[in-house]
Amino acid sequence: MTLGTNFFNARKKQGLSQEAVAEKLGVSRQTISKWELDETLPDINQSKKLAAIYKVSLDDLIEFDPDLNDIKEVIAKTSEEKQQKIDWTTVWAEKYPVLTTYQEVVHLDDYVPLINDLLKQLKKDYGYTDQDAFLVFKDILAQIWKNSNPSTRENGWLFNTSRRGPHSRTP
Repeated sequence: MTLGTNFFNARKKQGLSQEAVAEKLGVSRQTISKWELDETLPDINQSKKLAAIYKVSLDDLIEFDPDLNDIKEVIAKTSEEKQQKIDWTTVWAEKYPVLTTYQEVVHLDDYVPLINDLLKQLKKDYGYTDQDAFLVFKDILAQIWKNSNPSTRENGWLFNTSRRGPHSRTP
């Protein structure tokens, strides 16, 4: 997507006309049109104002994805109470069927103590709460997945540990 398309999508998401945005910025409607058509670019101050008008960060405006924005809004608006009522395994299993069958073949007792030890270590080293340690652990796993390439996944996990934190241990 181009920057102009991002401007257009962010404006439409807020239900604003080019005229309304132009008035708020003190520019002409044609200026807004030129930005959205990638004919010209707003300066940094105008870009910051656009982000405020569109209720997104400047980074999000530059990389605006309406679908991703919708997902972020739904997550932000979902109460903790509602989240507790959702069976996330069932929801994700629609996309990843292994989530409905792994418990029949994986011996959880082999993994739960190891994972609990890692969670305890995160709590001890960084003072995290139970929930924060779990979320950090989940994010570490996501980064491992994201940073591995398909051939690495087939041959075993590889994770770049060169970016160690202040509490790092050498193996």
